[in-house]
Amino acid sequence: MKPSRDKNRHHRQRTESRERQPSAARTSRRGTGPLPDERLPLILEVTPDENYALLDSGAGRKLEQYGPYRIVRPEGQAFWQPAWDEAEWEKADAVFTGDTDEEGMGRWRFPRTPLGETWSMRHDGIAYLGRFTSFRHVGVFPEQASHWAHMAGLIEEARRPVKVLNLFGYTGLASLVAARAGAQVTHVDASKKAIGWARENQEMAQLSDRPIRWICEDAVKFAEREARRGNAYDIILLDPPAYGRGPKGEVWQLFEHLPGLVETCRAILSQKPLAVVLTAYSIRASFFAIHTLMRDSFAGMGGRVESGELVIREKSAGRALSTSLFSRWVAR
Repeated sequence: MKPSRDKNRHHRQRTESRERQPSAARTSRRGTGPLPDERLPLILEVTPDENYALLDSGAGRKLEQYGPYRIVRPEGQAFWQPAWDEAEWEKADAVFTGDTDEEGMGRWRFPRTPLGETWSMRHDGIAYLGRFTSFRHVGVFPEQASHWAHMAGLIEEARRPVKVLNLFGYTGLASLVAARAGAQVTHVDASKKAIGWARENQEMAQLSDRPIRWICEDAVKFAEREARRGNAYDIILLDPPAYGRGPKGEVWQLFEHLPGLVETCRAILSQKPLAVVLTAYSIRASFFAIHTLMRDSFAGMGGRVESGELVIREKSAGRALSTSLFSRWVAR
């Protein structure tokens, strides 16, 4: 508050924070035992508020309000027509232009007043930095607020110490929400730049006293090492790219490597787990695909698998812009 992760559609370009797959892909196995209960489709909505709003969308663009600024960015899914006239769009403070390929370098145009690289934002009382990046993302994905609220509720209701593992953690909003709710958090991202930004956000939020481990490492390798060490977590967040390359040319392919990672996540769940949350952006599949993966992976664990889409409700005409698919296993 995303890139294939073509995100010329929606997911954040994480060329800056791509995780990579180990040299050999894991071979996963179907879980045994009864399948978890299921709930689908589940549509989780984010609606406009004073901190963020999807103001209007259409013609391959979206007009958003991030704190004090109106921002225009490409949005491939918005192939309808804008509800507001062009005069409203021309009030934008920043417009992303240039290369709209997620792997390319774009640029920002500031039609009114030149703006700095960063600005102050807030989510549910948590302060953090927005940033104009060359990949058109600004460091927060507001559709994830539904997951954050759900996670905070689980942590608070547990009334015991809760350990959260945030894989592919990016700029840390989910980690900050979990820490504020009382969890011990381990935040993992392969990008030093993203980790640095996340640490800045922790200071901005005045949560420096909260127990967050910031780890710059490959997410898959870290999870597998935790399994060998016998470490365990109560909640695991997974937000992997559809495709990514590591600094040494290692390749991550979501359809090929995600099953093994989900299996590893099951292996590092605690004796009293609460949830595993998976979000997928810009993949050529329906939510049924990741729903089936999660149900099979958590066979014999009980609980329920809930799957569907994350959407943002537009202010201008009330239309819903779908941003991503998700599936989450919850213990109860």
